[in-house]
Amino acid sequence: MLADVVPFLICPVCRRPLAQDDRGLRCPERHSFDVARQGYANLLPGNARPGTADTPEMVRARAEFLAAGHFAPMAKAVARLASSSTGETDPHGGCLLDAGAGTGYYLSAVLDEPEAQKTPGLALDISKHAARRAARAHPRIGAIVADLWRPLPVADGAAVAIINIFAPRNAEEFHRVLRPGGSLIVVTPSSRHLGPLVGSLGLLKVDEQKAERTDAALAEHFELLSRENLEFEASLTHDELLTLVGMGPSAHHISADILTERLSGLPDPSPVPLSFVLSRFRRRS
Repeated sequence: MLADVVPFLICPVCRRPLAQDDRGLRCPERHSFDVARQGYANLLPGNARPGTADTPEMVRARAEFLAAGHFAPMAKAVARLASSSTGETDPHGGCLLDAGAGTGYYLSAVLDEPEAQKTPGLALDISKHAARRAARAHPRIGAIVADLWRPLPVADGAAVAIINIFAPRNAEEFHRVLRPGGSLIVVTPSSRHLGPLVGSLGLLKVDEQKAERTDAALAEHFELLSRENLEFEASLTHDELLTLVGMGPSAHHISADILTERLSGLPDPSPVPLSFVLSRFRRRS
């Protein structure tokens, strides 16, 4: 619920605290922001552009794909890491932040863990269509439209933990909004993700040094605590493979028509190797 996370929000214009009234969100400088009837708030500054934000069709497809349970093992692993991090800090007065939350699928899994059942969840995504889904994903999620590359509309030290799954990483802002001792959980695909399908479908390859590059990008503000590889297999239909590819960067480099043609040569359904790297970082002082 949006009201649960309002105490952790700040105005994207003047950086003053926000409060909720019957007309939406408002700061002491009288900057105001509407709350959509679906329950989310848009805190993008007036000069911001959604750019490559997920479309309604992309969000709908992603919701269906995730609801089918194909990424359930990864959601469970994220929930375990994030909830254990919450237990190491005082959860009172803080929130669980999902930076690049999409439909709220992963944040919901974390909030259902016993250690996190009194902690509100704050879902940030640049797509209003994703925020609309996230706002309804769990009774303790408040969803906000925001750009991860800009200063976040989140108060200093508001988050007890941050999860970041296949999304941009703003190290400086993550450091600012994460309270001392808090953890940042980052999930990226490994170079083994999708296996032989990468070549047969002409998909973008994951850099074998991706984990090292992630570490370097975060090093000034975070130190690596742990890293684990998670690998499992899913049986996916051609339609599900279209959705899976459409959820990643290859969607910007290969058309759906070409992908459909290449998929025609594969079994339907096909066994698909899924491989991820889960990294836990601690905020530097």
